[in-house]
This record gives sequence, C-alpha cells and structure tokens, in this order.
Amino acid sequence: MRIITPNNIVLGGCALAFGASFLNTGFLLSTGTSVSHLTGDIARIGSGLLQVNSAEGEFLAKVSIASLGFMTGATISGFLLHHPTIELSRPYGRALSTLGFFLIIAHFLHSGFPLLSIGIVSAVCGGQNALANRYRGVVLRTTHLTGLFTDFGIHLGMRLRGHDIEPWKLLIPLWITFSFLLGALLSSYLFLTGRSDWLLWSGIGYISGGIIWSIYKRTGEKDSSAPKPE
Repeated sequence: MRIITPNNIVLGGCALAFGASFLNTGFLLSTGTSVSHLTGDIARIGSGLLQVNSAEGEFLAKVSIASLGFMTGATISGFLLHHPTIELSRPYGRALSTLGFFLIIAHFLHSGFPLLSIGIVSAVCGGQNALANRYRGVVLRTTHLTGLFTDFGIHLGMRLRGHDIEPWKLLIPLWITFSFLLGALLSSYLFLTGRSDWLLWSGIGYISGGIIWSIYKRTGEKDSSAPKPE
C-alpha cells in the first residue's frame, strides 16, 4: 500500500487551499460573505446585533448561515471519518467527490437561493477543513491561514533556536499561502470577467480531485500486492 509522504501532504494541502480560497473569494465578491474563515464574520455578528437594520439584518442572516454551515460540515466529516490524523485508509477521495457534488448543487441554487447556496458551500468548507487536521505534529488547515502562520512562526523560532525542525514543516505554510493567493486571483478574474459558472467549475474540480486520489491510492494497493519476481 502507498504511504503518505510530506510531498503528498504539501501537494494535497495546496490543492485544497486553492479550492477553499477560490470558493471564499467568489462568495465574498458575489454575496459579501465569507464561507471558509469566519473569525471576522463572527465579530460582525456581535457588532451588528447592536445596530440592526434591513441591510445589517440580511448580512447577519448570511453570516449566521455560513457559521452554522461550516460547523455542520465539520461535524459530518468528523462523524464519517472519525479520525483527526491523516491515514491512507480513510475515504478521502469519496469525501472530496461528494463535496464536489454539493458544490454543483450550490451552483444551481446560487442565483435564486443565495442563502441556501452559502449554507451548502460553508458546509463544504467545514467538511474539507475537518477531513484530517494532524500530520506528524503539524496542525493542518486548508480553509484559512491564521493557524498556518502561527505554526510557521513556532517552527521557524524553534529552528533558529537550534531545534531539528524538518524543512517541509516550514514549507507547508508558505506553499499553502501561495496556493490561497492563486485561488483568490483566479476566482476574482472569473467573477470580474462576468463568468457565472465559477462555482460549477469548482465542483468539477473537487470531483476530479477525489477521483484522482482514489485512483492513486488503489494503484498503490495493486502494486504492493503484486507478486515479486524471483
């Protein structure tokens, strides 16, 4: 059976970070609501409750649905995968493909039922973020950067102090940040050029990623079980 290597972690983390940033930027531009990192939005809920008007009430509804969706997605992911550490035996490919199908559903709901679309995509981001969040002492987050910057600072400080910190632990936050930037740039470009199918393409991307991972995993299993030449 294939084993998970740091290179797999970096590549997979970058792909997921690109997807989350792509989704979040698209929703920020189209609805003004974040679907992948909710710290600022929760603060807006607190401030908005003291000055409720029609515009603020609509925003509070969007943020509340996004927050509940994110927590719901993370809960479902934890229930189905029930393991926080990355393990090859977990059905990550099927999980990603399922998230992609929900993104396609959200695409068709986006124009007519934006609140429902926000809830679905927030749940997708929450589910993605909870797929696996630990690998060899590193806490992995693929939908927001705050924790990654914290980990980078901790590991860099320890490395400067003389501790033996593996280079990939320093590279993960940098590559994931770069992937976030690329996802935001592409999503902005598609939205600002009038493309209305950006959410549909993200769903196709997630489904494709899930299929590719499943094939990669099963190919390794077949290879490992093949008889060795004498």
